[in-house]
Amino acid sequence: MNTSVANTGRTLWAALRMLLVLTVVTGIIYPLVVTGIGQALFNDKANGSMVKVDGKEIGSRLIGQSWNIKGTDKPDPKWFQGRPSNSGYDPLTTGSSQLGASDPTLVKNVRAAKKQVAQFNGVPESEVPKDAVTGSASAIDPEISPAYADIQVKRVAEANGLTAAQVQKLVDDHTEGRSLGFMGEPHVNVLELNIALKELAEK
Repeated sequence: MNTSVANTGRTLWAALRMLLVLTVVTGIIYPLVVTGIGQALFNDKANGSMVKVDGKEIGSRLIGQSWNIKGTDKPDPKWFQGRPSNSGYDPLTTGSSQLGASDPTLVKNVRAAKKQVAQFNGVPESEVPKDAVTGSASAIDPEISPAYADIQVKRVAEANGLTAAQVQKLVDDHTEGRSLGFMGEPHVNVLELNIALKELAEK
């Protein structure tokens, strides 16, 4: 009986020591090492890919944001607009609408959005690309297709007192190709494009 108790005690003590060692290694040392490597080699990405203007953080390259007229839910014609967001670009409530492609509600919403986007940008509905009327899975997609950027050029140029050629060049300069040349689709980061637009408009 005493031997059994002693063996149990030794087993429990060994298990406790292992728990303490693993807690220190995986709960303290490993996170500190990984954080240190991230800060040293990938500082910008490790800190959220924040974008700064005049030393002030104005957003993240990875998270979309609304470009509405201040104090309203109406899109501001001066800015390039991003994809529709089911969460209002709130990173704390990400997620899609969960409506299937054949859902009558989704079909109705897409048709209404297509009409609205076409009127807002002064183009035929046939020119409105899919990403202009459908949200992403995360609801905070920071990028749009070059096609969606292109249909906004005329409206943005007029609202900022610029020529369409000037604004189109901004779009072309900020269009990124497929990752590694074959993954994904060409895209334009809306935040970075609008920053460049603001700089051009203020010259």
